[in-house]
Amino acid sequence: MQITRQADYALRAMVYLSKLEPTQRAATSQIAETKKIPPSFLAKIISQLSIAGLIHTSRGARGGVTLARPANEISILEVVEAIDGPIALNECTISPDGCPFSGDCPIQGLWCDAQAELVKKLRTTTFDTISK
Repeated sequence: MQITRQADYALRAMVYLSKLEPTQRAATSQIAETKKIPPSFLAKIISQLSIAGLIHTSRGARGGVTLARPANEISILEVVEAIDGPIALNECTISPDGCPFSGDCPIQGLWCDAQAELVKKLRTTTFDTISK
């Protein structure tokens, strides 16, 4: 499994925002330059993160981007899923009945266990723990 470049950029942007003071806002141009994210690509990512309720955006002279919740309340999983959708190591982990080998596959359990461990790790890792 490999997360998309878009999810990687979203995580970088969220790390940047998690290091700001709670009342501080960041310009998207500042995030793009610091985290080496193409500005047009970042605009799309910011929109998706805002729709997911992970960040707040505001326009104008005092505008910018801030986290919607404290960094210790936002998990890596939330960001990845906001951009890429649910984690799936294999199709059978999401829809076991869709696999013709479902009842007789020695590997399906391994995929399900590995996915559960990955999701658990991403769910329990918050931005305050990786932004120090």
